[in-house]
Amino acid sequence: MGKIKETSTNNINKQYIIECDTPYAISQIGGRWKLLFLCQLEGGKKRFGELHKSICNITERMLTTQLRELEKSSIIKRTVYAEVPPRVEYEYTEMGLELVPILKQLGCWGARIRKITKEESSEE
Repeated sequence: MGKIKETSTNNINKQYIIECDTPYAISQIGGRWKLLFLCQLEGGKKRFGELHKSICNITERMLTTQLRELEKSSIIKRTVYAEVPPRVEYEYTEMGLELVPILKQLGCWGARIRKITKEESSEE
């Protein structure tokens, strides 16, 4: 994969995200799968296979990529055990645990919005 040009629109947009705290925070947990992983980890450590089975239609490659991004952001940590077969577990870091109440509050907000939009669409 090639390097992104410094003058590309994508690179310029990243600068705006980095400069503002809220979009930056959302960029760290955003995407199709990351929030699902974080919800799964609320119950404690999970093995790679458990995460893979719990989320339908995700490839192992995408799972690995997304988990590595969360690890790079210091939201989760990966522990590899020297066993045969190899065992890898994922869990929240201390910084990641700070997200749990925020995500729960966001979930409550999402439930309210879902209910409101569902009621509005049924009235039409």
